Amino acid sequence: MTRLSVPAIDNAPEAAAELFGKIRKGMGKVPNAYLAIGALSPASLALMLSADTALAAGSLSRSEIEAVRLAVSAQNGCDYCVAAHSLVGKMAGLAPAELQALRAGKPTGDAKRDALVAFALHVAGSRGTVSADRVQAVFDAGYTSTQVVETLLAIALITFTNLVNRVNDTVVDFPTPA
Repeated sequence: MTRLSVPAIDNAPEAAAELFGKIRKGMGKVPNAYLAIGALSPASLALMLSADTALAAGSLSRSEIEAVRLAVSAQNGCDYCVAAHSLVGKMAGLAPAELQALRAGKPTGDAKRDALVAFALHVAGSRGTVSADRVQAVFDAGYTSTQVVETLLAIALITFTNLVNRVNDTVVDFPTPA
């Protein structure tokens, strides 16, 4: 049972209707997490979707973005996003063994992407200034300053949805990962 008073989709603010239409067109449904965010704060959902579009147009691959989203969601204990990004990660080309490793916080065997995920997990799970060595390790793996910034955006976006889902206890409407 959710904790926030999320109105039914038909009772959501008018500002959310267009956003829900776009989501439904792209995904075939409005997932519960997007429903909660959009019904309670259409501006927050609009900003999130806009930032997702910008991230998708950046220089990180879909599989790199999904690897970061999945690993950070698992670290944050968000069962909703773990299920969602396991499915989306599979669609982005991540193999079942890679998905399992990312959920467990373990390397996947792709050294470059593993360096990016390790960096993301460190940033998401720590406080204070990130050491120069941590940043250099991402550069040494072949990532650019632009890609580091895009990774930080991916962390910020997934952390927001993780927080909403953890506070709301959003009902998972994605398959349970194997």
